[in-house]
Amino acid sequence: MRITDIGSKIQKYRVKNGLSQEMLADKLNVSRQSISKWEVGRALPEVDKIVQISRLFGITTDELLIENDNLFNKPNKNLLKLGSIYLIVKDFRKSIDFYEKLLSMRVSTINPNTFAEFYFDNKCIALMNEAYLPGHDYSGEGDHKFALNFWIEELASEHMRVKSLNIGAVTEIRHAHTTYYYFHVLDPDNNVIEITGGYS
Repeated sequence: MRITDIGSKIQKYRVKNGLSQEMLADKLNVSRQSISKWEVGRALPEVDKIVQISRLFGITTDELLIENDNLFNKPNKNLLKLGSIYLIVKDFRKSIDFYEKLLSMRVSTINPNTFAEFYFDNKCIALMNEAYLPGHDYSGEGDHKFALNFWIEELASEHMRVKSLNIGAVTEIRHAHTTYYYFHVLDPDNNVIEITGGYS
C-alpha cells in the first residue's frame, strides 16, 4: 500500500469526524505539521499512532491500512452511521472520574471543560459539559441528558429526507466549528438525535 493511501484515509476519517488537523494533532499528542505530512504522503505515522487513530475513529487497523477503502466506497452512501453517544453532564470532573472507574480506563481524549471521550469496542461515549456547549442546543422539554450522534456523507440531502418524514422537530443545519455541521431531530420522548456529515 502506498503512503499516500494511508494519508488519504486519515484525512477522510478526520473530516468525517469533524476534526481539523489541529484538533486531531491535539488528540494524538503530535504536531499539526505531522498530521499534514501524513495526509499528503510525506511521512507515515508510527505504529502506536496508527493504533490510536483506529481507536479514535472507531475502526480496525485493517480499515486504515488495507488498500480497498470499503467504508468510503459503499454503494449506498445514504446510510446513517453511528458516531458517538453524548452524555450531557452537570459536574464534568466528577463524571470523568465516575466513568474512568466504571469503565476501568483513563479518559481517551479530553478538551478541558468542554468534552471528554472514552473509546472502547470501536465505540465512543463522549461526556459533554452542560455549561460549555456553544453552538449546540440540547435544551428542551425532555431531560436531554444524552444525545445520539450519527454521521452521513451528504448532510444536506439527509436533512431534506428527515424533514420530509415528519417524525419529529428538526432544526436547520448549524455550523458548530471548523468543518463540523449538524442538525438535530427529536424523538417521541424529545431525546436529541444529532446528525452531522459532509456539507458545503
